[in-house]
Amino acid sequence: MTINVIPLAYPAAIANTKPGLTVKWPLHTAAVVGWGGDSVEDNAPHAVWSSERWAYDLVMEPYNTGSSRAKDYGIWNQEVYAPLDAVVIAAYDEEADITPGSEDVLSMEGNHVYLKVAEMGTFLLLNHLKQHSVTVAVGDKVQAGDLLGLVGNSGSTSEPHLHIHHQRQDPTQTRMPILAEGLPLYFEGTNGDPMPVKDDLITPQP
Repeated sequence: MTINVIPLAYPAAIANTKPGLTVKWPLHTAAVVGWGGDSVEDNAPHAVWSSERWAYDLVMEPYNTGSSRAKDYGIWNQEVYAPLDAVVIAAYDEEADITPGSEDVLSMEGNHVYLKVAEMGTFLLLNHLKQHSVTVAVGDKVQAGDLLGLVGNSGSTSEPHLHIHHQRQDPTQTRMPILAEGLPLYFEGTNGDPMPVKDDLITPQP
């Protein structure tokens, strides 16, 4: 990593980074990939950090409006569903949602649900959920399609969106989360490529 002085994807290539994880779309409606993919150009805020190398930020029209009201963003209050069968290892929703465009950040991840992928021993993180919206608890076994919570604007976020990424280390046990090893993440059952990129409009298929 170059601490963003020189924007380089880290690790550089997807070919030798395993295991990749394929999951269902975490929303039941179409959404736009605000950031995502395998390059710095398509995934600037994530690809330079090892933990978020293949992370996605998902938004819905309208977005990038500049409004200071969360309800003016399409993804605000949208339902978030479990993308796969997994075990909940963290569930938190006590943090207040911040005003879009403000710097009133209380934490990096905000309200969140973290899932353990049993067959791989890896972890899926879903961040920036709405305060008091999480519907699961630590230890719950969820199935793909189970409701997890609502999209909010908590944590380090410029506007309401859903952040999702896959990593090797248990996020509840990692002292320096940003140094965890991010792993490839793909989506199935959509109209788009398995690894969508910035500005792709993705629709889940029935």
